[in-house]
Amino acid sequence: MNLKNKLIITARDLFHLNRIRKFVLHTLLLIIGSACTGLSGDILPLTEVKSTPYIPPTVRTGSTPIVLPSTPQASFLATQSQFEETSSTPTPVCKPDLTFIRDLTLPDGSVVLPGQQLDKRWQVENSGSCNWDMRYRLKLIAGPNLGAVMDQSLYPARSNSQALIRITFTAPEENGAQRSAWQAHDPQGEPFGDPIYIEVTVQEPTPNQDDD
Repeated sequence: MNLKNKLIITARDLFHLNRIRKFVLHTLLLIIGSACTGLSGDILPLTEVKSTPYIPPTVRTGSTPIVLPSTPQASFLATQSQFEETSSTPTPVCKPDLTFIRDLTLPDGSVVLPGQQLDKRWQVENSGSCNWDMRYRLKLIAGPNLGAVMDQSLYPARSNSQALIRITFTAPEENGAQRSAWQAHDPQGEPFGDPIYIEVTVQEPTPNQDDD
């Protein structure tokens, strides 16, 4: 092959290479253009996300209501209320009473000596509904005490039973009639029942006179 032919081949080759380069460049441009177009087409606008508000469930009409268990506090209040009702129930109150039956010693109008010791006894009945205990008293309400303690224990007696009351007196030195009144008192200090009395006449003895 001569030099002329070599130059012709080289020129042809260059020509073909240029065409290939143009084709490749054109193809690359098309590919790049298509890619950009595709990317621009793939970018989609963001859609607005709307939040759904929470709606509580509705209770059906006629459905069975929910009953909550009672709390300990409610039970305590109920117990306390029952206790208060029980405590507020009034307790029946008894009614004291005393009925005089008779004098057992020293009937009214008895004559006694000055300074004489007097053993007075009465028979009475506990005619009330209260039992007499150590809280019940017998007190002077009128006249002289005639040497007796003016406030003393009432003889213990059950309701509807009879009792004996006894007080020791001392006659005064002065002549004359003496009357001392006494009455029973309940634990609150209130008098009740029949009063009881000792009523005597103090008198000096009459001296014996000889006829001679």
